[in-house]
Amino acid sequence: MHTDIEERTVDIAHYIIDKKATVRSAAKYFGVSKSTVHKDVAERLLKIQPALAQQVREVLDVNKAERHLRGGEATRKKYDRRRS
Repeated sequence: MHTDIEERTVDIAHYIIDKKATVRSAAKYFGVSKSTVHKDVAERLLKIQPALAQQVREVLDVNKAERHLRGGEATRKKYDRRRS
């Protein structure tokens, strides 16, 4: 694996942990696709730093459990704006 990919992978992992970020927000911040972020943290990070990969997995599991709430909130805001 190239060093720049490894560095990006670790940088993304730290960003997700520090900011409690979603895959989508990390992808936007780093200018890569959601698929790239997911592959970095789900596959590459396990080979580079398994302990860090576990921390990222915990944050992403929380995000996954809460995503229906965020989606509902976004829908509510969308229709609130239409009423105004």
